[in-house]
Amino acid sequence: MTNRCSWANSSKILRQYHDEEWGRPLHDDRALFEMLILEGMSCGLSWEIILKKREHMREVFDNFDPHALLKYDDTKVDALMQDAGIIRHRAKVEAVIRNAEAYFQIKELYGSLDSFLWSYVNNAPIRNEQFEFKTRSETSDKLSKDLKKLGFKFVGSTIIYSFMQAVGMVNDHEDDCAFQ
Repeated sequence: MTNRCSWANSSKILRQYHDEEWGRPLHDDRALFEMLILEGMSCGLSWEIILKKREHMREVFDNFDPHALLKYDDTKVDALMQDAGIIRHRAKVEAVIRNAEAYFQIKELYGSLDSFLWSYVNNAPIRNEQFEFKTRSETSDKLSKDLKKLGFKFVGSTIIYSFMQAVGMVNDHEDDCAFQ
C-alpha cells in the first residue's frame, strides 16, 4: 500500500486527486483560474463534493474560460441556479463572473495569472520544514488581501491557502507521503 496524506485515504476520488493533481506545481492560467473558482465554490463544503461536481461545472461554466464567463448575465445566472449538478449558491455563481473580470485585470497589470500568483512564493514551492497542519499563512493572508483589492470574491485566506496547496505553491504533503 502506498503512503499518502491521511486526508486522501477516505475515498477513491480523493485518492486519485491527491495522487495525480494535488500539490503539483501548476502554471497554466486557465487551470489556475479554474482552481481559484473551485476553491471558492468549496467554501463551507467538503472538497470531495467539489471533485464530484467538477466535470459538470466545467461543462456548464464553459470550461471556466474567462472570455466566455464575461458574457454571462442575470438570465444565465438564473438558469445555472436551476442546475443541481453545480454548487447552487447565488453569491458563488455570481462570483465566477466577477472573478473573470478580475482575471483580466491581473493579466493587464501583471501579464499573466501565473506570474502574479507565483510571485508570492518567489516562483518556487514553499516546503514547510516539518509537516504541520495549517489552514492559512502570512503569504495566504497577503495574497487573499491583494486578490480582494483586485475584485476577486470568495478568496479568503483559508481558501487561498488551500488553493496554494492544490496548485503546488505550498508543498504540504505529510512527511511520510510518497507523493511529496
